[in-house]
Amino acid sequence: MHLRWHIAPDLEAWLQQACLFVRQAEAEARARHDRFHIVLAGGTTPRLLYEKWARESFDWARWQIWLGDERCLPALHPQRNSVMVQASLLSCVPVPAVAFHPIEAELGPIEAAARYGMVLAEQGDFDLVLLGLGEDGHTASLFPGHAWGNEPEAADALPVVNAPKPPSERVSLSAQRLARARQVLFLVTGSGKREAVRRWRDGEPIPAAAIQPAAGVDVLMTAETLPTGEPP
Repeated sequence: MHLRWHIAPDLEAWLQQACLFVRQAEAEARARHDRFHIVLAGGTTPRLLYEKWARESFDWARWQIWLGDERCLPALHPQRNSVMVQASLLSCVPVPAVAFHPIEAELGPIEAAARYGMVLAEQGDFDLVLLGLGEDGHTASLFPGHAWGNEPEAADALPVVNAPKPPSERVSLSAQRLARARQVLFLVTGSGKREAVRRWRDGEPIPAAAIQPAAGVDVLMTAETLPTGEPP
């Protein structure tokens, strides 16, 4: 599986490059089927990008927004990814309400995963999947030592219990479902991710490496994230 590493000199350049990547993916998706099915990631780094999108011009009426994972907390809890996406993006742009597909994680991991899996069963391949990278190599809510769902028969959505980060109960799209995408872009910033990036580049089996779409993976990093002494 081919990995393409993109290095931005600073955060502003990183945001610009990420926006260009998304804009191109949107245009290609509209040319194919007049819709743009995008999976959004949670976390601080993606939120910076969503806040930038809110000041940009996209064809919002064509967007269909999915989530890569969610925390099993009350529906309006500030730590929910759906709440973050609503506050940073959806409250600012004219995406139709029916085009946002949150995970009902307030129902608990098993019921919520089953329900989201049924919705995803009617959805084809995504146009673009955005993912983050944790310091331990996790992505979405696929953690080391837990099931990643990278088998062909894996469910589209997985219940996650005993997660190493709070809250311990979550729902995550499986690795095989996240890989069912025309493009997958990892968004990585900060020096704290250097070790995870090094392990990934060295071929270690971290959760992020389980996402293996046919078209390969793009990783957009800031320069400070590149392991010391390694070439871009």
